[in-house]
Amino acid sequence: MSKRELDGQAKEKLVSIARRWYEQMTEGATPSISLPSRTKRNIEYDDETEVWKYGDRESVRSASTAKSALHLLKMAYVISFLKTQIHENRSSTLRELYYISESWKRAKFSAQDESNFLIEDLEILTDMQREAFHLRPEDDGATIFGPLQLKELTRRGDRTIHCQEDVGEAGYQIPNNVENIELLDHDAQFIIAIETGGMYARLIENGFDSEFNAILVHLKGQPARSTRRMLNRINERFELPVLVFTDGDPWSYRIYASVAYGAIKSAHMSELLATPKAQFIGVQPSDIRDYNLPSDRLTERDVAALESELTDPRFFTDYWKTQINLQLKLNLKSEQQAFAAKGLDFVTREYLPHRLSEMGVI
Repeated sequence: MSKRELDGQAKEKLVSIARRWYEQMTEGATPSISLPSRTKRNIEYDDETEVWKYGDRESVRSASTAKSALHLLKMAYVISFLKTQIHENRSSTLRELYYISESWKRAKFSAQDESNFLIEDLEILTDMQREAFHLRPEDDGATIFGPLQLKELTRRGDRTIHCQEDVGEAGYQIPNNVENIELLDHDAQFIIAIETGGMYARLIENGFDSEFNAILVHLKGQPARSTRRMLNRINERFELPVLVFTDGDPWSYRIYASVAYGAIKSAHMSELLATPKAQFIGVQPSDIRDYNLPSDRLTERDVAALESELTDPRFFTDYWKTQINLQLKLNLKSEQQAFAAKGLDFVTREYLPHRLSEMGVI
């Protein structure tokens, strides 16, 4: 779909919400919207697609109550703002949207969480991503380095980029809206998504991308939606294995889970953002033991998080149960860069090739 077509679709779907309110009023009904209930009880793990989704429970917001009427008023203001923004081919951040509401009198947002929540409502009602409304997050996108060729729509027209030959040492920066990217070709065997910038730079400096024909993606910690969408698109387009390489702690395991299965907060977009075939490469608790990695003791919060993951459907496999229980027994956690204790080349010459072979990737 072209940008013009996408913009037209976004405007039409936004306006259709207000049009429905008008129809309700002309029929003598009170304006209202129906949305999936956004509670933990209504978040379900879909075994078939292996992602988080909303269940069947719905909540109705009707102008018959002052609180819900104010919510619909704020939504009307946002719809009008977004329609104008798309028409003028401009964009804004989620933070800017919050401040723009300062002039909306009673429709002013009391906190940014409120405006963020309303944008999620619009995503659900329109079945479109916020990027289609020309909204972007505050943080910059992650980066890619490796044998991948793509075409990006820029203000000066289409630009073809090779993510090894046409970029600096930091790689190609993933834009906020990746739907305008055309994935052209690759010479890769697999994709490795890396939590930390230090490890991402280590793999580039050691030539891991060239030696193993690997596409490297820097996640920058908990990955942004654009990063997860890009991984999803590359995986679906080229059917390349996706490996996630993080620190060895419960919070990093959740980074893997958000890549592979989606996050509860963005359950309405899981099928676009999650890559269910993604595999966890490490750092494993068993690596901490087997390689005698420098490590720290688990905190009480770490222990509670690990115990919580034992009841999380995303970790309901023999592999994860074994690894998490081992970590609780060891009472240790470790970072990716702890492999440097064995030399700067160890991770690329020994550890990763061994794990990739063990997993049947190479």
